[in-house]
Amino acid sequence: MANENIQSTIANPAPLGLFSFGVTTVLLNLHNADIIPLSIVIVAMGFALGGAAQIIAGIMEFKKNNVFGATAFTAYGFFWWSLILIWINPFNEIAAADDKSMGFYLLLWGIFTLMMFVGTLKLTRSLQLVFLTLTILFLLLSIADFTGIHGVQIAGGWIGIVCGISAMYTGLAQVINHEFGKTILPL
Repeated sequence: MANENIQSTIANPAPLGLFSFGVTTVLLNLHNADIIPLSIVIVAMGFALGGAAQIIAGIMEFKKNNVFGATAFTAYGFFWWSLILIWINPFNEIAAADDKSMGFYLLLWGIFTLMMFVGTLKLTRSLQLVFLTLTILFLLLSIADFTGIHGVQIAGGWIGIVCGISAMYTGLAQVINHEFGKTILPL
C-alpha cells in the first residue's frame, strides 16, 4: 500500500498553462482587434501552446489533485483544438460554421468561464482578472457573431489582449516568486 504522506515531486504546472494560454490569447486577439490577420501563425500557436501545452498542464494538475487547474487547463486546451478544427473544417461533408453557431459556441464557453470565475473568488486577484476578462471576451465575441457588429469584436479583441497579458503575468509571476522564494511580483 502506498504511503499517503509522500509529497508530490511534480513541479507546479500552472505557469506553463497560464503562459501558454496567455500568449495564444494575445495573438488571437490581435486578430480580433484587427491588428493582424488570421494566419497560420495563430493556428500553429493555438495547436501547440494553446492546445497541447495547456492539456499537458491540465493533466499534471490532475496528478497534483488541483481540480480547478486540471479543469481549466484541460478544457481550454481542448477549446483551442476545437477552434482550430472549426477554422480548418477537415470534414468535407459537414457544413462550415456560421455566425449563429459560432455565437452559441462562444456563449457556451462564456457561461463555462463565468462559472470558473466564481471558482477564482477563493484564489488570487490575478486569476480573478484572467477569468473575468475571459468571460467578458467570450460574451463580446458571442454578441459580435450574433449581431454582426464588428466594433463589438474589436472591443472583445482589446479585452482579450488584456486577458492574455494578465495570464502571462500570472504564470511568470509564479515562476519568479518560486525561484526567489518570496513574493517579487504580487498575485
